[in-house]
Amino acid sequence: MVNVTDGFGSSVLGYPRIGPHRELKRALEAYWRGSLEREELRQVGRDIQERQFNELAATGLTQVPGNTFSFYDHILDNALLFGAVPSRFREFADGLDPLDFYFLMARGNPDTPPLELVRFFGTNYHYRQPELDADTTFSLHPQALLDEWDRAAARGIELRPVVLGPVSLLLLSKAGHVPGETEFDTLSLLDQLLPFYQELFEILAKRGSTCVQLDEPCFTGERTPAELAAFEKAYTQLAKAPLRPRILVTGQYGDFGEALRILAASNVEAIGLDLASYRMQPEELAAIPGIRRKRIYAGVISGQNVWRADRFVTLNYLNAIAEVCPDLVVSTGTTLLHVPYDVLAEYDIEGNVADRLAFAKQKVGEVVSLAKALTEGPSENWRKRPTEVHFKQKHAVRQRVYAVTPEMREREPYDVRAAAQQERLNLPLVPATTLGSFPQSGKLRQARHEVASGRLSDNDYRKQVEAEIEATIRLQEDIGLDVFVHGEHERNDMIQFFAEQLDGFATTRFGWVQVYGSRCVRPPIVYGDVARPAPMSVDWTSYAQSLTDKPVKGMVTGPVTMLARSFVRQDQPLYETADQVALAIRDEVVDLEKAGIAIIQVDEPAIRELLPARPHGREEYLRWAVGAFKLATSGVRADTQIHTHIGYSGRTEVVDAIDQLDADVTAIVATRSIEWVIEALTEDLSSGHGLTHGVGPGVYESRSARIPDIDEFDELLTQAANAVTPQRLWANPDGGLKTRHYWQLEPSLRNMVAAARRVRRRALAAQAAAATEG
Repeated sequence: MVNVTDGFGSSVLGYPRIGPHRELKRALEAYWRGSLEREELRQVGRDIQERQFNELAATGLTQVPGNTFSFYDHILDNALLFGAVPSRFREFADGLDPLDFYFLMARGNPDTPPLELVRFFGTNYHYRQPELDADTTFSLHPQALLDEWDRAAARGIELRPVVLGPVSLLLLSKAGHVPGETEFDTLSLLDQLLPFYQELFEILAKRGSTCVQLDEPCFTGERTPAELAAFEKAYTQLAKAPLRPRILVTGQYGDFGEALRILAASNVEAIGLDLASYRMQPEELAAIPGIRRKRIYAGVISGQNVWRADRFVTLNYLNAIAEVCPDLVVSTGTTLLHVPYDVLAEYDIEGNVADRLAFAKQKVGEVVSLAKALTEGPSENWRKRPTEVHFKQKHAVRQRVYAVTPEMREREPYDVRAAAQQERLNLPLVPATTLGSFPQSGKLRQARHEVASGRLSDNDYRKQVEAEIEATIRLQEDIGLDVFVHGEHERNDMIQFFAEQLDGFATTRFGWVQVYGSRCVRPPIVYGDVARPAPMSVDWTSYAQSLTDKPVKGMVTGPVTMLARSFVRQDQPLYETADQVALAIRDEVVDLEKAGIAIIQVDEPAIRELLPARPHGREEYLRWAVGAFKLATSGVRADTQIHTHIGYSGRTEVVDAIDQLDADVTAIVATRSIEWVIEALTEDLSSGHGLTHGVGPGVYESRSARIPDIDEFDELLTQAANAVTPQRLWANPDGGLKTRHYWQLEPSLRNMVAAARRVRRRALAAQAAAATEG
């Protein structure tokens, strides 16, 4: 570990873990389908770990993080590190190999739903949410962490183990809820949990570990006084552990806020600040009592974007910070889990753009270079500034944005639209639909690869896609859905498909980023003004509509989600880029309508993900985010029905903003938390807030292998009908079905349709009875 008398240290807070060539993805999927042995899978994991710590040590980093690998999800790993197994899984613990038990919690089985999948701090990543209740007991299981530590030590490398901090572990967990009882407070388990952290510290110290990293990302957001008190209690107690390494507490994904003051006053030795997300001024840092005696991990290199840092500006900033905190380690603001491995693997990105990109490997180089320059001064090769990106500007695009009027963001009143749409569509009560994608066959994925490499003609590829679309339409007819989708078989990803066809976006070949488990995406890069040269989805949707008399939804990704799941240019305000994308989507929506598509779904699952973690800026963000969506969707007639798909948030301001989107139907990710969703909707409606248009709270969990029965669907839909009325209720899954197998989704959708028909019959019977009584 670094000695400050030798200069300034360098480190990163975490690293990608899927392997440079997605080795983990391939191994996991092979294991799950039974073509790879368990020990072979474990060996793939060990190989990725060893390649990582060897390469990081070779870069010249003075500290190398450890325990950052995961076979599925690091939050679940940390829950199991401390023995936090929900009661509904405990019966399986003795009968399964530990790895298979782990995958059961992550993926579930037909009879046992997995832990809920939750987005992680506005990133592309999702974690499996631990479940805690009053019966939870903790125990320490550090074997995997220690095995990696020992293997690195045998090569002369000391790892800094990375562990989720105790308070964030509790706050990120889902509280067990018993109807009629007060909701369980996960923080009540803190006193039980802390001794096991102290036990881990002692084991590490005896092995020779000199530093342990505890991540507390929950404290870069708004926290209550009780939560801050728990944070202070935790680190006061942990710092008193009789035998321990130095403690580094990191605040990733934003401003550490009041938690920084608490740590500065404690006996914790080191603090990690995400200075790439929140550029704290030196005088602001100097005003915090006790900060000068701490080792500060200055996270000046972003772990969430792919643009190179301006090394001169960053070095000047580090020098100013070092005046306040002389014990300084140059670092990343967050783990590098959220960026691809290596930009040098990309050979067809325009040179002027590629020269300014930094993926994980390049970001490590930036950290090392800055630490060296901070110690020795800039080297000779610093004289040349990095290539400047001349972000592509299109006069026509900018003029079009400047010409947007308030009227372009408005449609006719909802009541007028609802009547016109019902006359056109003639949908039944509680119509059943899905939200977009259906599973893609291996044959089709191979065909997409072959057409991209020139080994398959465009015409032959189109025939294969059309065959898949027709099969999907026929299946939906057989299941009995009321509104169809075309299945999105032509799409690699909901973001990338559109990015590849929009000017101003660059896409990568190997820029994979893990979403969860074996699921990976290649986030596009917005580097210039955005425009749509030609229709993107109209032909495919029109073909599907030609196959059936039932309405087929057009499926388009919304402007905010396009930005939230891309790496976005930083030379102009985000709201301006959002309006550029919105105008491109508006053109697509209008063309879908002209092609005869009566229902168009503009997905915005990420609209709450960019919400600032702290109150400042939220109102402004929601204003322009809502405005961008409305700009994208307000160019159509009253009888064209606009749907959207969003992630649920219980925040009143977000619920209000969702209603302000003015979509005719809003589908909500809500399956496992539907009780909380319905409760929030009911309370908000009674107080003048909430969703006032059509609502589809997802009743089928799209990322679970479990097949719910009719009664379960019936119960969920009945709860929703009681809250929002059957006239506004839709039955749908909580997301696309791309990751499911047909043997899972077919019976599930049939059961959902049957339950929707039950609810419909009861509602019609109630209407008839009321009319008779009247």
